[in-house]
Amino acid sequence: MEIPDNLSVGERIRLLRESRGMPRPVLAQMCGRGPDWLKRIENGDRELRSYSLLFRLAAALQVPDLSVITGQDSDAGHPVPTGGLNHPGMPAIWAVVMKRPFGLVTAPSALPNPAALQGRVNQSWRLWHNSGSNRTEVGAQLPELIRDGEAAVRVLDGPERRTALVALSDIYRLTGQATAYIAPAEMAWIVADRALAAAQDADDPAAIAAAAWNMGNILRETSYPDDALRVVTEAGDLLRPHLDDAPDDWRGIYGALHLHAAVTHAREGNEGDAWRCWDKGNEVAKSLSASYVHPSTVFGRANVDFHQVSVATDLRKAQKAIGLAHDIDPDIMPSKERQARLWIEVARGHLQRGDRTAALHVMKLAHDIAAETVAYTPSARAVAADLWRKAPRALRREAGELAEKVGVAAPG
Repeated sequence: MEIPDNLSVGERIRLLRESRGMPRPVLAQMCGRGPDWLKRIENGDRELRSYSLLFRLAAALQVPDLSVITGQDSDAGHPVPTGGLNHPGMPAIWAVVMKRPFGLVTAPSALPNPAALQGRVNQSWRLWHNSGSNRTEVGAQLPELIRDGEAAVRVLDGPERRTALVALSDIYRLTGQATAYIAPAEMAWIVADRALAAAQDADDPAAIAAAAWNMGNILRETSYPDDALRVVTEAGDLLRPHLDDAPDDWRGIYGALHLHAAVTHAREGNEGDAWRCWDKGNEVAKSLSASYVHPSTVFGRANVDFHQVSVATDLRKAQKAIGLAHDIDPDIMPSKERQARLWIEVARGHLQRGDRTAALHVMKLAHDIAAETVAYTPSARAVAADLWRKAPRALRREAGELAEKVGVAAPG
């Protein structure tokens, strides 16, 4: 259907919904929200900033591109996928997660070593952060790790079982990271819940907080920002009384919870709360050594600075975000995944300013650093798709090549 150019996002949603004979409560339920939320969007009383919610609305309304909802001149354009992004490693991970047996398939010949299991998990986290093909390489390890972790908690007792439970929680957190945007929603929820359940069974505050950070990611990306904030806030409250005499990694996850809240607030447009939470994360980083890096969340001085750019970009303060990024040395971040995400945020900032030449340059940097991070991150795919459609004539060939590599355009 043809939609007048002068309609707002909310008016476009209402027109599309009514043209399909879809009641407001039905569309709202398909997005995991209530009818009052959708009414506020349609009436223009609430701004819709979340890409994941835009995708949900577009899929539910059966439109081919986000620009149908956001307007042809909007930066928020992207082909609407019919399901999760495909990855060849997903079937094996799905099978081991979703077809978990009720008992041991075969008893181990010797009792598992929980410390060795944790060592394997730590090694996999390092691979996640250091590989440009992290989903493929880590995904290949996950089925065996999950099976071994589940077997360990079934056969061990006492302190050794508690150690194995912490390792199992870590395995499921890593699974959540490695399958983000490629796992169906039902599996993402199961993985997040198993990580939290294992940590709670271990009664380990740091593991619980780390699992809550992971759960917060799932809640935020499935458009439950209020619940995401509640989870990370409660986890921070649980961890805070232990921090005075705690290991550095406990403070590291405590800081990561605040950075998570900062980004969540920023995506909701809550500027004051976003910077307040970032400030708290910054204070935690100051209490740690300048070289400290949390093994899984990579919280530390560099990650706090990277998140400052993310917060500014999500608040659509493009000039501030680009200025902040100008003063950052990306090489101080030991994670290729986080380096690539920094350049993705900078590219988003350049797009907000209408500078597609600069956006293309930094997106190519991101892809060179960590190709799979770019290919499987919705915001990065949105930037690549925008550049493919709207890059200056002299850059169309380069923009097309990037779009093909990322998977938002078919080979020409």
